[in-house]
Amino acid sequence: MSWSTFVAVGDSFTEGVGDLDPRTGRERGWADRVAEALAARDPDLRYANLAVRGQLLDQVVETQVERAHAMSPDLVSVCAAGNDLLRPSARPAELAQRLEAAVARLGDEGADVLVFTGFNTRATPVVDLVGRRLATMNQLIRDLAHRQGAHLVDMWEMDTLADPRARADDRLHLNPDGHRRVAARVLEVLGVPTEDDWREPWPPMEQAPWVRRREADIRWAREHLIPWVQRRVTGQSTGDGRPAKRPEPAPVR
Repeated sequence: MSWSTFVAVGDSFTEGVGDLDPRTGRERGWADRVAEALAARDPDLRYANLAVRGQLLDQVVETQVERAHAMSPDLVSVCAAGNDLLRPSARPAELAQRLEAAVARLGDEGADVLVFTGFNTRATPVVDLVGRRLATMNQLIRDLAHRQGAHLVDMWEMDTLADPRARADDRLHLNPDGHRRVAARVLEVLGVPTEDDWREPWPPMEQAPWVRRREADIRWAREHLIPWVQRRVTGQSTGDGRPAKRPEPAPVR
């Protein structure tokens, strides 16, 4: 299969947070990696990434879905609602209904649509507090993907992402190797050959001393958890005022 225009829609996961490209100093992420692999097969591929970190599902729908639809993509990815699930008021069934409407809209002219479940959160205890909500949402996403004929990237089944070594320093987002594995899984779902193997096991890891683990926990709380809580309390988001990194379809370079 081949595509002429790939548009990525979503939040920090799709923007590529955690996967800093040392060549450019900007986030790369699984979507950029997939676009690069597709462009290696077809240099005329155009790619846009509208994802903005911190956005809730309704923000993604309001600011990205119609923009993506207007670009007439023949391949579009949508991954959203992760930020909603971190809120106590989240209702997975209602979120899934709004997500399905977005998927239907993006695919109504025949585009191939990619949707994603959340990955296993057991490596991140704070996030794992919403594990039951996430499990419910994941099943709803599987169901809507089936109804809409969308390509499903079931990250919950990717055991290699459950390893803490797939996480960035904030313990929430994926690091470069995590994003690399997701890109390999996406290409597999699309039927595009790749030399990367998302199933490749992690090497054995020695347990760090208890003191070092507690020091790391304190540093993480100071640098990531407390600022995150402060943003929630004040109603701020890391994406406030932030533009999309690739707002228009353009050749991949």
